Amino acid sequence: MIETNRKGDVLTVTINRPDKANSLTHAMLSELADVMETAQDARAVILTGQGKVFSAGADLDEARAGLAKSDVWERLSGAIAGLPGLTIAVLNGTLAGGAMGMALACDLRIAVPGAKFFYPVMKLGFLPQPSDPARMAALIGPSRTKLILMGGQKIEAQEALTFGLIDRIVAPEDLLQHANDLTADTVAADPAIAQGIKEMCRS
Repeated sequence: MIETNRKGDVLTVTINRPDKANSLTHAMLSELADVMETAQDARAVILTGQGKVFSAGADLDEARAGLAKSDVWERLSGAIAGLPGLTIAVLNGTLAGGAMGMALACDLRIAVPGAKFFYPVMKLGFLPQPSDPARMAALIGPSRTKLILMGGQKIEAQEALTFGLIDRIVAPEDLLQHANDLTADTVAADPAIAQGIKEMCRS
C-alpha cells in the first residue's frame, strides 16, 4: 500500500489504498516512516497519493483501537522534517486528520483545485499530533490554525492557498510533472549549498 519509485536523486512515495480513501493503518505509517528515515541520500522526496484523495487520515477501526494516540505519526512527520533534501507534498485530493502532519512536515505543498483540508480531531475526542499545531501556525498563523483545529472548518484549495497552507494549485494532469520540475534546481545544485539553504530557512 506504500509504493516507492526512485529516479536518479528523486524519490517518489505514493500512498496506494484508494478504495479506502488512502486511510492509514499503523503498518502503513510505520512503512512510510521507514522509507523516510532511509531516504537521507535523496536530493528530493515527493509524497503523493493514488486516486482522488491524498489521505483521509487514520483508518477508523485502527483509530478507535489506539492509532489516533500512537507516536508513529510523530515518528513519520519528524523523519520527513529531518530530511536534508527538498520535500514536496503533492496533494492529489483532500487531506484530512492525522495525515495533515506529513504534509505540514514537507517543505512545499501543491494541490489540485478540488482538494479540501480539515483536521477534525477535537470533534473525535483527540488532541492533534504534538508538532502539527506549531507547524501549521508557522505557515498560516495561530488564529487560522485555531479556525481549522478548534473551529472545525474545512478549507478549500483557493482559501488554503490564500492562507499559505499550500503553495500552488495545479491541474491534476500536471501535478506530478510540476512537482518534478520544482525539484530540478535543487537536484542540479551543489548538495552542500542546497542543504545549507534549507537549514537557513528553518530559522
